[in-house]
Amino acid sequence: MSTSPVPITKQRSTSAEAQLSELGGHRIAEFSIRGGNHAGSIGPTEGATIAQIFRLAVSLGIPVVGTIASSGADVSEGLPSLHAWGEIARALANASGVVPIILCVVGPCVSGPALLLGLADVVIMTENAFAYVSGPETVRSFTGEEVDHSTLGGAVFHGQRSGVAEMVVGTEAEATLAAAHILDYLPSNHLEDVERVYSDDPTDRRCYRAETTVPAQSNIAYDVRVVIEDVLDRASFLELRANHAANLVTGLGRIDGWAVGIIANQPDYRAGTIDIGASEKAARFVQWCDCFNLPLITFIDTPGFEPGRDLEWRGMIRHGAELVHAYAAASVPRLGVILRKSYGGAYIVMDSKGLGNDWCGAWPSAEIAVMGARGAVQILEGRNLREIADKAERAEAQSGLEVEYSERFANPYIAAERGLIDAVIEPTLTRTVLAQVLEQISSKREPRFRRRHSNTPL
Repeated sequence: MSTSPVPITKQRSTSAEAQLSELGGHRIAEFSIRGGNHAGSIGPTEGATIAQIFRLAVSLGIPVVGTIASSGADVSEGLPSLHAWGEIARALANASGVVPIILCVVGPCVSGPALLLGLADVVIMTENAFAYVSGPETVRSFTGEEVDHSTLGGAVFHGQRSGVAEMVVGTEAEATLAAAHILDYLPSNHLEDVERVYSDDPTDRRCYRAETTVPAQSNIAYDVRVVIEDVLDRASFLELRANHAANLVTGLGRIDGWAVGIIANQPDYRAGTIDIGASEKAARFVQWCDCFNLPLITFIDTPGFEPGRDLEWRGMIRHGAELVHAYAAASVPRLGVILRKSYGGAYIVMDSKGLGNDWCGAWPSAEIAVMGARGAVQILEGRNLREIADKAERAEAQSGLEVEYSERFANPYIAAERGLIDAVIEPTLTRTVLAQVLEQISSKREPRFRRRHSNTPL
């Protein structure tokens, strides 16, 4: 980070520093909590310092970028230390949705202060960093399980399992570069729009790679990231939470120079079904993009919600509702493309017209229906099929009924006739059409009801 000489607080007795500085051409409010006499522990002085930088960032309308290597609350200061990190948490919560908040964890981040990571917009961890609320000794005393810092809260775990870390990088320098890269896609605050940048990638470029990547058969896997990268401006896609809930892809990109947020089902993992992890991942991302005026582009190819007793017991209803709420509440321009299949409740939650989507297109081979042809035929014609004794004859009859169902009910032209999608588009023209629509609706503004906040299904 290149910093200007505007220190906020810097004392020999504190492990916290805060200042106004610059990162990759962006004005930021920067803080660092590390080192000192107590290994980056947070006491009253540190709490006041960091809370102040958050308040200053809000008043100036600039992002916050923090670097953390903290052992937790300063035990030597006693109860005031707990109050200190609570003060930071309140300041961070008040800044949330007002200015972008990026936290880089480059060492330990443990105990209560670890919860601050859950309040940030983006968390970047280095490979040797770790974060947890309850440490190995506490785990051992309560459960008898032997764990170390890495297995309990290592960066790899938070990048894959918990989803706390949007990115895991090798070094602190790489974390700084990643933070600068993310800021390139964001405005300085919620009142500004993202600056459009020049792109030498023509909008009328045909997406042949995207077209050939998606198989005609609905049960064959493929990597949706190939489609995304072909549709967006060249080399502009930055995936976030790449290893967490891999059945759904989220990331930032550009199309015709406009910064956009990308959500896409990933058929290459768990067939692109939607489970609890995917719902939470997408909902959080949609809400974040809406905070900072990033248009949303959703690529849909999913057979539905993943079934299972465990998922239902863990609250699939509540977590699925998070995604519904996030899309329905989003006021930014929202575009969608149905690449192949979109069935049932999953069709609704992936930003359908009923949820307020501004424009939704579909490829000619897309299947849009209450359920897939096989399941529908089993429900509608199951009794008649079971009366056919010969197995070969029964299979032939079922296959014919499935084809008939797909032609009559699942093709995108039926949905277009009913106004459920706006257009059936040629796959190679996906980039061109999205760029044109985005240009047309880029000035979208929605009136908002005056209320403090809604009761989201957290």
